[in-house]
Amino acid sequence: MNLPKKSLGQNFLIDKNITKKIIKLSNIENKHVVEIGPGKGSLTDEILTQKPKSLIIIEKDQELANYLKEKYNKIKKVKVFNNDILKFNIEKITKKNSIIFGNLPYNISSQILVKIIKFKKWPPNFLSLIFMFQKELGDKIIAPNNSKNYGRLSILTSLRLFVVEKFLVSANCFRPRPKVMSMVIYFRPKRKSKKIKNISNLEKITNIFFSNKRKMIKKNIKKILNNENIKKISGLNLYARPSELSQETYYKITQLYEND
Repeated sequence: MNLPKKSLGQNFLIDKNITKKIIKLSNIENKHVVEIGPGKGSLTDEILTQKPKSLIIIEKDQELANYLKEKYNKIKKVKVFNNDILKFNIEKITKKNSIIFGNLPYNISSQILVKIIKFKKWPPNFLSLIFMFQKELGDKIIAPNNSKNYGRLSILTSLRLFVVEKFLVSANCFRPRPKVMSMVIYFRPKRKSKKIKNISNLEKITNIFFSNKRKMIKKNIKKILNNENIKKISGLNLYARPSELSQETYYKITQLYEND
């Protein structure tokens, strides 16, 4: 096989202790499983030891996809798709009570997470979502309000997902060795999320606020809501900065914007 491709953000997980730790986060036996970015199949091999009902693999790299098809060609429950996950309809192939795994390419991992958060059907078909991110991004995903990493991604994630567990992974567990640490995050979907009609509106609103992260919200909120609606937000401080507003406040702003 050729060397890992930098353009695809390929860093292959080689530490079997970590693959076992990831797999133990959720009960796979007799469940439908989806794996994004399997690489050479180190996590895939571990998934198969736990006897899933079915396993769908999505791999963008054609050479790797062909390698995986050959590797698992005698296992009927395994299906390999050679597709770009950002263009692939993952919601359509995710069966009821599935578990989704992904050792994600660092360069598109936030886009993959947002794609799943924006599934049309909610609650979704998946029970668990277990992803590996660059630690810096992981910190942004789980950040509480009024912290340095709090922003658009933590607000979007918190709308629809709970963080159940997380742990760090050393760069030494990969080949080639990345320059950064990684973070595995285990999410479960919220069965009931706030009544926002279109998550793209929440994206738009958080973008308006956090593009001027250090400025007070007074000017920006008036671009979104009229004075009457602003008064409906209990305890809102117009002199606060975007990071000082709770996730709940952003959801309320979005609801008022959609109902205006």
